[in-house]
Amino acid sequence: MNTTDTVEPIRLATPAAPPAPLPDGLRRAARGFTTHVLPPLVITGLLLLVWELLGSRPGAALPPPSKVVQETWELIVSPFYDNGGNDVGIAWQLLASLKRVAYGYSLAVLAGVGLGVLVGQSTWALRGLDPLFQVLRTVPPLAWLPISLAGFQDGQPSAIFVIFITSVWPIIINTSIGIRNIPDDYRNVARVIRLNGLEYFGQIMLPAAAPFIFSGLRIGVGLSWLAIVAAEMLIGGVGIGFFIWDAWNSSRISDIILALFCVGIVGFLLDRCVAFLGQLVTRGTSAG
Repeated sequence: MNTTDTVEPIRLATPAAPPAPLPDGLRRAARGFTTHVLPPLVITGLLLLVWELLGSRPGAALPPPSKVVQETWELIVSPFYDNGGNDVGIAWQLLASLKRVAYGYSLAVLAGVGLGVLVGQSTWALRGLDPLFQVLRTVPPLAWLPISLAGFQDGQPSAIFVIFITSVWPIIINTSIGIRNIPDDYRNVARVIRLNGLEYFGQIMLPAAAPFIFSGLRIGVGLSWLAIVAAEMLIGGVGIGFFIWDAWNSSRISDIILALFCVGIVGFLLDRCVAFLGQLVTRGTSAG
């Protein structure tokens, strides 16, 4: 053996460096996407796939999603067209309905909170008005429409009245419950520091009852949107309810499906807007 020969040392593989951790912001975004966005996307995709398969069968009663998009493409890409009269885009139909909801719901908020405070504060008012409220709130929204048409002799105020009378009851009931559940300690503090009626309302009553009030407001805005779609089917004119009824009379099933999708999206956004406002006012203590 040649002593001049050298033995090559054994080289150990250097372990790969671990990947750099994701920034905190990116990690939170990924976790939020996985938790809140991905599940509804997967479920929606599966439902659309099932709908596509069922709607593509021969003799299917409803068109598949692909056909709905194909037949309503002009409405989707041109939502703001205006050819005069009732021939307007779906965005104008929705805005007309939202305008009626804004009027009726605003009146319901003012009346509902005011009456709720009265019923919550006064035992006499509770005993006198609560039975009446419990009876009237069970009347279906459309049952009020003939009475409102007879009284107002016009479709626009009649629709606003139907919205008002439908959405005011949960606001009254939840507000009164919130007022009656104000802790006695709060009332005692108000007496000690001698708050007047306006100060007591703004500093004690309203903040303490706000979670209940906004729960009623969320229910009320949902009922408002339901009521206007139903009422517009009967009163006519521009509005998403009349659009759906007119599409049915013309056998445009795809237009109806598109309108229902838009109604659901707008209703969801209305609810989230009221919930967000409630979280701001109550600092996250409201139901939401």
